[in-house]
Amino acid sequence: MMNLSDGYTLSNGVKIPCLGLGTWKGDWELPDSAAVTQAVQTALDAGFRHIDTAASYRTEESVGEGIRRSGILRRELFVTTKLWNDVRGYQQTIDAFHQSMKRLGLGYLDLYLIHWPNPVAFREHWQEANAESWRAFEMLYKNGDIRAIGVSNFRPHHLDALARTWTVPPMVNQIRICPGCVTTEVIDCSRSLGMVLEGYSPFGTGRIFRIPELVKIAGKYHKTVAQICLRWGVQMGFVLLPKSITPARIRENADIFDFELSEEDLNTLTHLQGEVGTPTDPDHIDF
Repeated sequence: MMNLSDGYTLSNGVKIPCLGLGTWKGDWELPDSAAVTQAVQTALDAGFRHIDTAASYRTEESVGEGIRRSGILRRELFVTTKLWNDVRGYQQTIDAFHQSMKRLGLGYLDLYLIHWPNPVAFREHWQEANAESWRAFEMLYKNGDIRAIGVSNFRPHHLDALARTWTVPPMVNQIRICPGCVTTEVIDCSRSLGMVLEGYSPFGTGRIFRIPELVKIAGKYHKTVAQICLRWGVQMGFVLLPKSITPARIRENADIFDFELSEEDLNTLTHLQGEVGTPTDPDHIDF
């Protein structure tokens, strides 16, 4: 990987950039729309070409506005949004997709994801609910409204259930990934099915910036801890999605292509298990 436009080829031939700007505020309060719009503009100016949002983030309108203000051609960008937990079913999913597209103000979407596999509203029949929504995903994909389709927070048994009825397999699984949080079973299963792994929360919790091994490695390469985390992800073959509204940090996150981590350091970062907690169990979420 030489720059932010480099990336991976999905199973259907679509190219996905190796880093994207995440736009989740981190809580359920209404985000500052102007700040999100400015963050998108800053990221695109810094070289990012991949923006990740979701219906539940309530940032789709701000993301769309930032894209329009940037002046960058649509075909140069990769935009992701997600189906939220309160929507399942064939027609309901189609309607939710078009609502997201209206908020984004875009003519097509690069990647659409089912956000969580087992939301509380559909806990008693999540397998059937996901199958119906996936049928809508496949229709929108085949119609050319979406360039790629995928899932988020799916574990192997969720993928097994979806595989019973899919005719187009997911191309992406977006999960929590950072040094010290590597769910090997999910990663191996997803890759065996031809999926690219995206990682949200690539810096874990704030604790990651105080882990001695990470601080030492950052000093060795004259980089920040954040840059080490992102470089680790790129070399491990993940698409990482750092979020920030701070211009200096956005530009810092883009500056990871002038060095390479050694195999020893990659291994150290990969095996920091337990240092940053564990991913949320998607079968026990309360939303």
